Amino acid sequence: MNNLKEINCKEIFRKAYENRYTWKNEFNGYKGKCILFVNNNIHEGEFLLGKDFKPNIQKIEDEKIVKSIASQLFEVCIHRVKREFESVHSENNFNLLKNSESGIEMSVSGKNQGDKYRVKNDCINMVYRKIHGTIIEIFVEEFFHTGIGSLSKKYSSQTIDPDTLKAKSQKLEYEDEFINIGEEDYWILNSRTIRYLNQNQEEETQKFVFEDLILLK
Repeated sequence: MNNLKEINCKEIFRKAYENRYTWKNEFNGYKGKCILFVNNNIHEGEFLLGKDFKPNIQKIEDEKIVKSIASQLFEVCIHRVKREFESVHSENNFNLLKNSESGIEMSVSGKNQGDKYRVKNDCINMVYRKIHGTIIEIFVEEFFHTGIGSLSKKYSSQTIDPDTLKAKSQKLEYEDEFINIGEEDYWILNSRTIRYLNQNQEEETQKFVFEDLILLK
């Protein structure tokens, strides 16, 4: 194990941050078919996601289903936006909490005081962030390596009350699959499975499938 004094957390985090797979700035969006499998029901439609990252879902009338599909597409997109490290984290310092087999865990001081991350093998495998008054805690179990950056493949997400530090939501277990489309190495989500326990503590599954994907010119 490294000498703790020799661990430069900011540089370790920077390297992992820059190792995330992102889309090029000239990305114009894409379109295709969308299918949601939930509670033994199948909802099929079409979508178009423009450069503004605002999903347009068509051929599905149920507004709740439309909102659910749109939120997944939007959530994927905002994580693919390329932002330079200094523009996001220049006012943050990264402080070592512990170094274990799970990775190097660090806390943030400065602009995003109280946030925490864990890094292993140049990948961020734990995120603990306060966003809009709620803490979001994410643990990544498996990554997909594209060759030009890494994507979270298997992970969990849960919201936590910042005052009581108790869970505000059910833990969601995600499993994502990606496909490479176009000639310029654009990796796009083509399926996402979400598992969680309902109010009766029974496991439920939602599966989002995106197919016949075409890049917009």
